[in-house]
Amino acid sequence: MSLPPSPPPELLVDVELGRGILDSVLCGVDSRPEGLEALRQADQLREPGGKIAVVTVLELAAAAEAGWAGSAAAAQLELEARAALDAARAVLPDASFRLVEGRADRVLLTEAETMSATLIAVGTHEISRSVGIALGSVTTTMLHDAPCSVLVARAHPAHEDFPRSIVVGVDGSRESAVAAAVAFRLGERFDVEVWPVAARGGKEFDIAAVDAIATGVLIEEGKPVDTLVATAGKADLLVVGSRGLRGVRALGSVSERVAHRAPCSVLVVRPPAPS
Repeated sequence: MSLPPSPPPELLVDVELGRGILDSVLCGVDSRPEGLEALRQADQLREPGGKIAVVTVLELAAAAEAGWAGSAAAAQLELEARAALDAARAVLPDASFRLVEGRADRVLLTEAETMSATLIAVGTHEISRSVGIALGSVTTTMLHDAPCSVLVARAHPAHEDFPRSIVVGVDGSRESAVAAAVAFRLGERFDVEVWPVAARGGKEFDIAAVDAIATGVLIEEGKPVDTLVATAGKADLLVVGSRGLRGVRALGSVSERVAHRAPCSVLVVRPPAPS
């Protein structure tokens, strides 16, 4: 699916709708490279002057399963966790860093509440959505239960700038208007193209409201998830809005399914409560 030619689209809603979404970032890292990629991308996306905190979780419950070798396993887990924090410090020395014992998903949610995070950034290990739901992967839990926006970071060539192109999903809802405002703010900051995309097959689709959000919207006939995933192949960041559904109610959401299936990084925007 190709993106439309120039002239580039223009945002018609107030760009201030997107302010504050990227101000206070919490990033979870572990011993795998995906966490460091999430940190790099979160650092790029955060607002100038915004703060970023890095948390590595020490899951000692896994050591208990080692039986008589539990002490050695616990020592190895702590060694790996501290090495992960050291690697994160090398990437972004000016962040704050914490090593916290517990279960990774619960720790991240608690830390996000404590610091009033506006964005949680996590790497994805590319397990399937169904497996993530069944096993309770950190990424899946953040998409379901995070109190703020979520960045699901996928690998991006280290020698290239991020983001280079942005696709944003719009359907006419307030949530998609906020997502568009965030996307266009990022486009302005990084001087990159932003392409709004809509799918007629969505339950929330409202053509008049879509036209009120941005010009030059690429409108496809398919379902929202399929349309956004296909279009995301032309970008390295996909921005989608979220209605803020939690837990089981979030299982069928477009944003959750897109975040698992997209070939690029996905920024799921949860707007603040309307005043």
